[in-house]
Amino acid sequence: MKKMLKVVAAMALASTVLFTSCGGSKGSGKKTVGVAMPTQSSERWINDGANMKKQLEAAGYAVELQYAEDDVQMQVSQLENLIAKQVNCLVVAAIDSTALVNVLATAKQNNIPVIAYDRLLMDTDAVSYYATFDNKGVGTAIAKYIETAKSLKTAKDEGRSYTIEFFMGSPDDNNALFLYNGVMEVLKQYLDNGVLKCKTGRTSFEKTCILRWSQETAQQWCENYLSGFYANEKLDIACTAFDGFAYGVKAACEGAGYKVGVDWPLITGQDAELMATKNIIAGSQTCSIYKDTRLLASKCVTMVEAVLKGTQPEINDRTQYNNGKLVVPSYLCTPVAVDKYNVDEVIVGGGYYTKEQLGL
Repeated sequence: MKKMLKVVAAMALASTVLFTSCGGSKGSGKKTVGVAMPTQSSERWINDGANMKKQLEAAGYAVELQYAEDDVQMQVSQLENLIAKQVNCLVVAAIDSTALVNVLATAKQNNIPVIAYDRLLMDTDAVSYYATFDNKGVGTAIAKYIETAKSLKTAKDEGRSYTIEFFMGSPDDNNALFLYNGVMEVLKQYLDNGVLKCKTGRTSFEKTCILRWSQETAQQWCENYLSGFYANEKLDIACTAFDGFAYGVKAACEGAGYKVGVDWPLITGQDAELMATKNIIAGSQTCSIYKDTRLLASKCVTMVEAVLKGTQPEINDRTQYNNGKLVVPSYLCTPVAVDKYNVDEVIVGGGYYTKEQLGL
């Protein structure tokens, strides 16, 4: 999977360089939008960049698309370069939400508006709007799926309990804490009453967050858990916040001898990546949270047009996202849980993947 993504990433990077070498920000007569994405190691961010570029170009803008490969200093340098080129607007999906304060201040000094894309930009007054998904709602959707699938509401009275381990998002991504809070808003009661048992004892955000959303770290954690805490008892639920984590858990479970359809744990995820969706169909991942990046891109484009034309975009949240300097006006897209029972209706019916892509 990683090798395949690296090939795709290299091709995408080459096309980005080719595109950006075709003319400067002011050369075409079009207004230019600089788009800074975090990494091409995840299918999700490749899709986000492609959707943003496609929709901005369709709206009449030139686009400078950059990926920083999870290197914070590289992203800072890319933004400095875009500012030096005098782009008309910046769309930023940060690697580290707190690390861009100085470069964003430079953007503001140069009268370049900034839109935060799916990761809130922290500790800055340079950001105009924030386009994202309902991140707490993502966590709630994951937890409610578990609650329903395992009938947790009646489990105590019926004498049932389940083991669970948590794999949460990166501590430098503001979204990760929102997601964690959504998960615990639903599941904490079951941890408290013993219906859910976390044998490692790792239930706090600090103990479950995984830096840079690393699939490798998730796999290492799960391997250690299974060998050290679950040698004599099976893991029933892996509550993961990202499809990449689900891949890592899957690999760890396969290595420990778990079998799909026999003793395979319930494994959650987020993003409905192509591989994850195939795994859901095959039974090695239970569910994922579908986030239509085409919709997110379209909302972001309306924000770009608003700051460049002096109009107001559609906003549906003005209270949740305080970045330490201001409450950032936001649009929150709605996430949807998908599993083998609704994948055809939601994913294929929505045109996100074709049946051919999914092998259906």
